[in-house]
Amino acid sequence: MHGEYKVPGGKLVVVDLGVESAAQGEVLRGVRVAGDFFLEPDEALLDINRALEGAPADLTAPQLAARIDAALPEGTVMFGFTSEAVGIAVRRALANATDWHHYDWQLIHDGPQSPALHMALDEVLTAEVAAGRRPPTLRVWEWASPAVVIGSFQSLRNEVDPEGAERHGMTVVRRISGGGAMFVEPGNTITYSLCVPDALVQGLSFADSYAYLDDWVLGALEGMGVKAWYQPLNDIATDSGKIAGAAQKRLVGAEGAVLHHVTMAYDIDADKMLDVLRIGKEKLSDKGTKSAKKRVDPLRRQTGLPRADVIEKMIDTFRGRYGLTEGAVTPEEMARAEELAAVKFSSEEWTARVP
Repeated sequence: MHGEYKVPGGKLVVVDLGVESAAQGEVLRGVRVAGDFFLEPDEALLDINRALEGAPADLTAPQLAARIDAALPEGTVMFGFTSEAVGIAVRRALANATDWHHYDWQLIHDGPQSPALHMALDEVLTAEVAAGRRPPTLRVWEWASPAVVIGSFQSLRNEVDPEGAERHGMTVVRRISGGGAMFVEPGNTITYSLCVPDALVQGLSFADSYAYLDDWVLGALEGMGVKAWYQPLNDIATDSGKIAGAAQKRLVGAEGAVLHHVTMAYDIDADKMLDVLRIGKEKLSDKGTKSAKKRVDPLRRQTGLPRADVIEKMIDTFRGRYGLTEGAVTPEEMARAEELAAVKFSSEEWTARVP
């Protein structure tokens, strides 16, 4: 079995192993760890292999990491990876997880579309990936109108001031993923979705899958002079503040699929945002700031680039890492999405399902 795990912002860890039955159940055999990481002393790699040899095959990544930590000599330096990263690579090997390079990725970047249609396209395209009828897809959104997008489980009345939304012409829609509210203005927001097979995130915890699926974005930002990192659970941040938030939804199908979408602040009208969103003190209490305005630091200021250039550099980074061909929403997919947009995502029943 073969497993790989690219540490977000770090190095690649590769594990090859077998499994055999023993009196206490299945155990790991023939474990060999490799990668482009740095490790001192050199002999510590043998200690890692020995720590995993004979380990129960049902141990979690943290439990495997604990075995490794206990076996490493004092003063061991692990640079670009951690013992838990090795544990994750083991779990991915045991789960027969796939890698980004196993797929032919498709790009969809269409013209401006309505907020409700964007919600519907996410659901339809991810379902198509789950059914095996669509390749893994990166979809970059363009917005036809301003919107507030609330998470699947958020209270409508607690999150949105209806008078403020009406005053600023904001459409309010609810997405199928959890997480917090998104404040969207067409020229100020960068949004993308990844519709990926469930196999790509096998062996990863729910939390680890967030950073794993957005590691390419951190690379793109670094190429634009922005040092960013993943701030658990679902924020992308810099020294200047938060620049993006992610959310996920897992769909069941013939293969299963994950919808992972991210909204990034290219620019923002903070006064308008605070007039529309009801951002409470409790939500800000663990963010290290007293002001919601200071929580978001837009990419326009940090990169100095036009929005279209930021998007182009992001797409180029993805293409350079994993390959990417131009694609499109099929007529059948669009027909289903338009029906969902009208019947579900534009309905009061769905939008106010958590009043």
